[in-house]
Amino acid sequence: MKIIFALLALVVIVPILAIVLLFPFLIFCAIAALWRIPLSYIIGNMKARRISLALSILGIGVVIAVMLSMRALDRGVELATQSKASKDVLLVMREGAEAEISSWVTTEATQIIRALPGVAKNAKGEPLVSPEGAILFKLPREGAPKGSNLLVRGVSPIAFEIRPYVKIVEGRVFRPASNELIISKRIAKRFNMHVGETFQFGPRTWSIVGAFDAPNSAYDSEIWADINFLRQAQHRGDSYSSVFVQPIDRNAAESIRAAIKNDNRLKLQVRTEYQYYADQSNGLIGIKILVGIVAFFMTFGAILGTMNTMFSSVAPRQRELATLRALGFNRRTIIGAVVIESAFVAFLGAAVGLLLSLPINGISTGTVNWSTFSEVAFNFHVDASVALFGFVVALIAGIYGGAFPAIRAARMPITQALREI
Repeated sequence: MKIIFALLALVVIVPILAIVLLFPFLIFCAIAALWRIPLSYIIGNMKARRISLALSILGIGVVIAVMLSMRALDRGVELATQSKASKDVLLVMREGAEAEISSWVTTEATQIIRALPGVAKNAKGEPLVSPEGAILFKLPREGAPKGSNLLVRGVSPIAFEIRPYVKIVEGRVFRPASNELIISKRIAKRFNMHVGETFQFGPRTWSIVGAFDAPNSAYDSEIWADINFLRQAQHRGDSYSSVFVQPIDRNAAESIRAAIKNDNRLKLQVRTEYQYYADQSNGLIGIKILVGIVAFFMTFGAILGTMNTMFSSVAPRQRELATLRALGFNRRTIIGAVVIESAFVAFLGAAVGLLLSLPINGISTGTVNWSTFSEVAFNFHVDASVALFGFVVALIAGIYGGAFPAIRAARMPITQALREI
C-alpha cells in the first residue's frame, strides 16, 4: 500500500507541485521582459501573426464558452435553492417532518406562536407570523406528457412582508377566499402558462391572475394562492403546513426557538428559513453531482485545450526566440516575453468565450427535487463569478501553454534552434 501511495505521489502530486512552484518564476520572467524588451516588439509580433493569432483566440474562446456553459448551469442550480433564504426568519414545522408537504401545524399552535414575545410586528401592529400551506399540483408540461408536480403555496398578505423580494411583475395579487392564483415567471415560462388563463386541477377550475418574480430563491419554482381557500379546497381547515416567523432580532429568535421547543403542547421543530432550504437542496444532490462532475471535466478540458492552442502557437517560433538570444537577451527575458504574449492571447480568448456563452444566460430548465417531489426551475446563470472563473482558467492555461515551449526553446543551443524550420 505504501508503494502505491508513493507511486501516486510521483505520478500526480510531484508534477502538480512542480507546475505550481513554476508560477512565481514565470511572473518574475514576465516582469523582467517588460523591463528589457520593448512592449512595441510584443505588439508588433502579434500583428505580424494576426491570422494565426485570431484563430488561437477563437479556439480558446470556443473551449472556454463550453466550460462556462456548465459553470453557468452549476451556478443556476445553486442560486435556485437558498441564496435569498433568510438566516433570521424562522420556519416552524411538525416535529420530524423533512418537508412542508409532509408537515402540519394546527391553528391552535399557530395562535400560540403569534403570542410569543420577540415576534416582530408590522406597521399595523400585526405579528409577522405567516401560516402557510404547501400542496402539489400535477400539471402538463412540454416534454413531460404525464405532467410534473408543482408546489402550490397558500399564503396571506403577511407572506409578502416577510419576503419583500417577491414582487408582482404582471397582473395583480389573488383576492382572498377565491380560486385565483399567482405564478412565478420562471414556472409560467416553463409550463407555458399565462396571466388570464385558467386550468383544471381536481374538481376545481383555477384562474391565473398575476405573475411574480422571486429571483434566486426557491419561491421562483412555485404557485401562490390564498391560504384559507387552499385549505378549504384540500380539506385541511384545521391546520397549516408550516409557519414562518420574523423575530425582532437574533436574541429574540433564540428565545422563540426555545419557547417552541420546550412547549410540550406543540411538538414542533424550528429552524431558519436558510437552513430549511439548505436541507432541501439535498434533494437536488443528484443533478448537482452530475453537473459538478461534468463542469470539472469541462474545466480540465478547457485548461488542456487552451494550453494545447498556445503550445501549438509558440512551438514553431524557435528560430525567432533563438535570434533574440543571439542578440543578447537572456533566457528569463525571452520566456517572460512569451508568457506576456500568451497571457494576453488567453485573455482575449476568455473574452470571446464569455461573449459566446452570454446567449445561454437566462435559459430556463428544471429538474425534480426528490425531497418534495416537485419541479424546481432554474436558469443558466452567467454572472461575475462565472466570468471571473473563465478568465482565471484561460490565463493560467495560457501562461503555462506558452511557457513550456518557450522554456524548451530557451534551453536549446542557439545554433540548433537557428537551424529549426
